[in-house]
Amino acid sequence: MSTANPRVPSPKSGDLAAEVVQDVQRLISLEMALAKQELKELAITNAIAAGMFAVAGLLLLLGILVALPVMVVMLVPWHWEAALVWAVAYLVIAVVLAIVGRARLRIALPQKTITSLKETKSWALQRMRSTGR
Repeated sequence: MSTANPRVPSPKSGDLAAEVVQDVQRLISLEMALAKQELKELAITNAIAAGMFAVAGLLLLLGILVALPVMVVMLVPWHWEAALVWAVAYLVIAVVLAIVGRARLRIALPQKTITSLKETKSWALQRMRSTGR
């Protein structure tokens, strides 16, 4: 004797397989959304931490740049001359860094990418010509 309800049609195996595939696709898309959200949160947290490290380094540098001249001015009997020497030293360092930075600055198109794009273009044109025959 069959225990199945005659009013409820039994699902076919093809329908069940299609439902399983849809469920798996939905689960995968949800897992990917979760992974994206976790990576976004991790990136934000790491960006904040990196920003804190950068600010800490900047404050340390500023502290050193202020403490050294103050110590020199306090230890040297000719105060204003010592302060002037430090101001000139900072100015010379700034000018040297600006000159070196300007010499190293390169504003150009990305050559490797341009070469790769040209190769891709020639490959695509060759494929189009060979499939058109």
